[in-house]
Amino acid sequence: MTDVSRTHVIRVHDYGGPDALKWEEAEIGDPGPGEVRIKQTAVGLNFIDTYMRSGLYPQDELPFIPGTEGAGVVTALGASVRSLKVGRRVAYAGHMGSYAEERLIAADRVVRIPDEVSDETAAAVMLKGMTAQYLLRQIYKVAPKTTLLFHAAAGGVGMIACQWAASLGATVIGTVGSAGKALIARSHGCTHVINYLEEDFVEKVNEYTDGEGVDVVYDSVGKDTFPRSLDCLKRRGLWVSFGQSSGPCPEFRINLLAQKGSLIATRPVLWDFIATRKDLVSTANDLFALLAKSAVKVSVNQTFALKDAAEAHRAMEGRQTTGSSVLIP
Repeated sequence: MTDVSRTHVIRVHDYGGPDALKWEEAEIGDPGPGEVRIKQTAVGLNFIDTYMRSGLYPQDELPFIPGTEGAGVVTALGASVRSLKVGRRVAYAGHMGSYAEERLIAADRVVRIPDEVSDETAAAVMLKGMTAQYLLRQIYKVAPKTTLLFHAAAGGVGMIACQWAASLGATVIGTVGSAGKALIARSHGCTHVINYLEEDFVEKVNEYTDGEGVDVVYDSVGKDTFPRSLDCLKRRGLWVSFGQSSGPCPEFRINLLAQKGSLIATRPVLWDFIATRKDLVSTANDLFALLAKSAVKVSVNQTFALKDAAEAHRAMEGRQTTGSSVLIP
């Protein structure tokens, strides 16, 4: 007989603003074959959550439970699960439904959290940190001679990626939207910081690179930085669009890339870099190794109660957050 218990979740019944996030009671049963049940201790908060809530990234069906990363303790094992045990601390990213006190998830989608890493850090870093990993180590292999531009350098991904790139010896130019965020970016790996509200970032990049441009631009801002990000690249440079916090990039003719110097453009998503168990474990372990030796330090600067997810979304969309944020069930 299935053991059904009660828990609480955040659900979206209709797309909309933060008020679309509803705190509700729900049932959770035993894990099925290949699954584990997790009592969550921290849930990651990411800008992609707002895209799902608003309908910018439509879901297969309504209602749905948003959120794609979290950490917690395994409380039950489904049949055939041999790699985990009850009481194990685990974390995951890329699996919808994290805005919940408890949840079921496929066992091969979670990774063990090392002793050196806290649950809050793991929940805050899985999606953003593994995003930084594929951006810097797979999409473009950053090296000591690399010069790069990272938009939103004081954001969650930015603070991790800029530290990581600096640890690899790269010259990191970051953009931010305030003097306070400039201080944060400078203390998290940026060689040069540009306040785009006060300075022309294209002009400053040309100044910092003696007119040569950067090897790669990492752009999670979208509409507000395109197409000017392309003007920051050297000939045959790479523009990586991995988000759109200011809105979607306008459509453009591919000939624009030729006109601006035979540029290369890509729009990757994390899920394609952790699709297999092997890739997931490799990417997560690379990240955890950096955290363990403090080459990258993660700042969880905001915590919100899970039931107050709407408040958290308002703060994030209002650009009132820095670093990482987590929801506490």
